[in-house]
Amino acid sequence: MTLQPKHLTVRSTLAPGSALYLVATPIGNLEDITLRALRVLKEVDLIACEDTRQTQKLLTHYGIHTRMVSYHEHNEMTKAAELIVNLETGAKIALVTDAGMPGISDPGFRLIALAIRHHVPVVPIPGASAFLAGLVASGLPTDSFRFSGFLPAKSGQRRKLLESVRESPRTQVFYEAPHRLLETLADIAEILGEDRHVVVAREVTKIHEEFLRGRAVEVLEQLKSRGDVKGEITLLIAKAESREPTSCEHHGERSPAREADHVRRQSRRKIRAEETGQRTRHRKERSLSRISANQIGQASRRVA
Repeated sequence: MTLQPKHLTVRSTLAPGSALYLVATPIGNLEDITLRALRVLKEVDLIACEDTRQTQKLLTHYGIHTRMVSYHEHNEMTKAAELIVNLETGAKIALVTDAGMPGISDPGFRLIALAIRHHVPVVPIPGASAFLAGLVASGLPTDSFRFSGFLPAKSGQRRKLLESVRESPRTQVFYEAPHRLLETLADIAEILGEDRHVVVAREVTKIHEEFLRGRAVEVLEQLKSRGDVKGEITLLIAKAESREPTSCEHHGERSPAREADHVRRQSRRKIRAEETGQRTRHRKERSLSRISANQIGQASRRVA
């Protein structure tokens, strides 16, 4: 007999009664889905999908035949109400997005909020998330960060948002469309400074997964040389006055640039100390000269 740890719970079937299950799906690699998520997708009465064609690929891969219904930004107003009616009559419904966790930069929020308002249980089934995967692999600080979804498409609004995070003490995480990435990086270099550290996480978990790390101007030039940028993009911006540590600094050593700065500072301190010492000696010499002159004058008067 195998005993499960007390902090783990394994259920063979879904709980009785209606519920809205928020099921995370892979963001690229089809293996990035939990056993629990697969079981829920098999056992619910209906799967509400952002794009049924996209979800069908996942269901076919795992031999799941649950009925699907389309739920996206263009029909959410009417479809959300219909789904709530189904839930109130006892249905179990799974909400999925094309990739990742439902409710993150997609219309799932409206349905979730409506279900809560109607006292329908909402059950999260956690899993893959593009922004979280990009953040933990970026090398930027993760102790304090802000995820803001997609950057504004309009230049003026985007630049205004970048202005607002110029002095931010936390890592900034955004989604960005590939055809706007070069323009956005140019805005970052201009508004936040060419030395602001950025990370472009492209096609995370997919075959062509890539992380471009460096100063904003360096990453911009690197992408410009490629021509068109393609793929799903997560863009991360380092907090103010933050930078990526070098391999030397990871071992407690100074990088060549920092060592040069240190030498220059030491030289300036030495020069200032020497100049101060010289000025002090000159003052003492002048004082001694005045004292000697006074002593000579006094001695001359006494002799006279």
